[in-house]
Amino acid sequence: MIPCMNTFRTQLPDGYDLPKRLARLGELAYNLWWTWQPEAARVFGRLDYDLWERLGHNPIRLLREIGRQRLSQASKDKEYRALYDRVFSDFDSYMNQTDTWTSRTHPELTARPIAYFSMEFGLHETLPIYSGGLGVLAGDHLKEASDLGLPLTGVGFMYAEGYFSQRITEDGWQEALNNRLDFRNLPALPVLDDSGNRMTVEVEFPDRTVSLGLWEIRVGHVPLYLLDSNLDPNTDSDKQLSARLYWSDLDRRVMQELLLGVGGVRALRALGYNPSVWHMNEGHAAFLILERARELVASGNTFELANEKTRGQNVFTTHTPVAAGNDEFPLWLIEKYLAALSPQLKLTHDQFFDIARHQMPQGEMFSMGILALRNSAGRNAVSELHGRVARKMWHFLWQEVDLEDVLITHITNGVHVSNWMARRLNVLFSDYLGKDWYDDHDNPDLWARIDDIPDDELWEVRQHLKRKLAAYMRERVRDRWTVGGFHPVQVVSSGVLINPYALTIGFARRFATYKRASLVLSDVERLLNIINRPNMPVQIIFAGKAHPADEPGKQLIQQVYRQVKRAETGGRIVFIEDYDINLARYLVQGVDVWLNTPRRPLEASGTSGMKAALNGALNFSVLDGWWREAYNGHNGWAIGEDKELDSQSIQDAQDAESLYNTLENEIIPLYYDRDSQEIPHNWIERMKDSMKTNIPQFSTRRMVKEYVERLYVKALSLPSPSRRRKG
Repeated sequence: MIPCMNTFRTQLPDGYDLPKRLARLGELAYNLWWTWQPEAARVFGRLDYDLWERLGHNPIRLLREIGRQRLSQASKDKEYRALYDRVFSDFDSYMNQTDTWTSRTHPELTARPIAYFSMEFGLHETLPIYSGGLGVLAGDHLKEASDLGLPLTGVGFMYAEGYFSQRITEDGWQEALNNRLDFRNLPALPVLDDSGNRMTVEVEFPDRTVSLGLWEIRVGHVPLYLLDSNLDPNTDSDKQLSARLYWSDLDRRVMQELLLGVGGVRALRALGYNPSVWHMNEGHAAFLILERARELVASGNTFELANEKTRGQNVFTTHTPVAAGNDEFPLWLIEKYLAALSPQLKLTHDQFFDIARHQMPQGEMFSMGILALRNSAGRNAVSELHGRVARKMWHFLWQEVDLEDVLITHITNGVHVSNWMARRLNVLFSDYLGKDWYDDHDNPDLWARIDDIPDDELWEVRQHLKRKLAAYMRERVRDRWTVGGFHPVQVVSSGVLINPYALTIGFARRFATYKRASLVLSDVERLLNIINRPNMPVQIIFAGKAHPADEPGKQLIQQVYRQVKRAETGGRIVFIEDYDINLARYLVQGVDVWLNTPRRPLEASGTSGMKAALNGALNFSVLDGWWREAYNGHNGWAIGEDKELDSQSIQDAQDAESLYNTLENEIIPLYYDRDSQEIPHNWIERMKDSMKTNIPQFSTRRMVKEYVERLYVKALSLPSPSRRRKG
């Protein structure tokens, strides 16, 4: 089912000295399976918890730096050896399983690999090659594909500088710090050819050729191949093409996307793959369509016939209606970098441009979205409402059909449950839902048993997670303070005064203006009365980054931060800098309420609220994206109505009023309505309803199964036998 793994070197690089009894720790460090297995993470953390935290949960650095003496002690510790043996028994069972969902339900996929292209993959905090939700979704997609036994292969970039680290100045201005990654400390190994040399592929530009090396990361069963232009044959400028995620410079951006689409196809060919399905996670990889057509034209087909043969295998997922998220390039820029491609496709320049021509007010553009939509048989949005928005947005491409007949369906996003659920909650579910509950977690009937969990036990787990969040925030502040350059007001603004027993609201996401992070600050005096209510305090935690080139987004952070700094807040409104997967994990597990305030209908889906819901937090959101499907009147709260107004100012005012009213009259009183044992039974009833309705429906288990059954299997109608690498 899985292509041969001999391209991935399972032997460890130099720098390890492991006792024989613990020799497989290095093997586990190089397979990200451990990141979604709570017990597996403990097998590293138990070696030296303080060092584990200080190194940012990086097992490769841990094993290099911990010292032989401590490893020898662990190898003689009976409890640690028992943990080690359990983890590797589970690991071996997982990696050797043959009876999977895919093998049982879709054996026709066994030898029909799926290529999954994404500009970013959010897999773990030690691999900062993602910027936000798109990448985290891609990472969750890979993890679920591995769990289901799906023969999927990921393709993306290894960014030498990762995505930027965020620092907030005393005045609230975002500073972006780029730090080069040390690949020796990452769970990635270079792909070698049969002679033991670095495998490379080439992509031609009109005036030069760019060479790409490959890195491989193992995500359970799934291989992820990452392209890297930082090779000596390339110019210094070309080496930088894979240095950062989402260059603002259009020249670099179009070259980067050309490397992903064309170079990604060539990388898979060099590795021996011939995928039956080519899934583009957003339009950044759409040049793969042209490369696959070029292959067939070179063998004697016309472009039209080549397109006809490949279209059925292409799947395209569009993620946003926001213009900035749909890449378009001026025709002159496409001519500059793709001039050699049109004759290879046997097309004139005008015919080539017509493939994705888009008339815009600023001139004619080459649209990556149009390229993908026109040349993919499988097209989907990422929520039911987004499906409607996408069909309306792209209706002009199919003017001959009615709006409702535009062939863009929707598959609502989901989250990888094991990856995001707190370990304590996982254990509690094992006690009451059954030891094998995870294997059936997309079955709604399973979740009726959640009512059997005593309120006091569920509440104790929730309180434990809130205490963990508060402790984590204090330690972050302590670490930042010791580095220096941290003003005392920033210490308070970063959450050092947070109270683990107060109602805590989380707002963490990319700071784009349409997400309206400042909506809750619309009436500051009213908000101060809310957060400082006697005996019913409320805390709001903000976190998130703005793209370095997004000046309005950075100004929004500054606007929020200036309110955070006010003495009147009493430290109850905080902003935590440098939002990443690790911080996200603490937030979605530790807050009571997850706040989401996008300007409808611009939030295509959103997944952070799903992660909060599976940990027992209640969503309080605009009826946009996934929440419009999830909300049932009792499993959280809605902001505003199920409609959008023409006037943004009126919409903002109405949504702000709805937000404040619901907080004051429903959320706060319900949270503080306790019995004599301080148990809020009515609140817990909502928590249980939220988990019952959200976990099975908004998991990647349900999502990936939908992709398989509605899009991937359909693509198999075109024959595409898999070539496997020898070995």
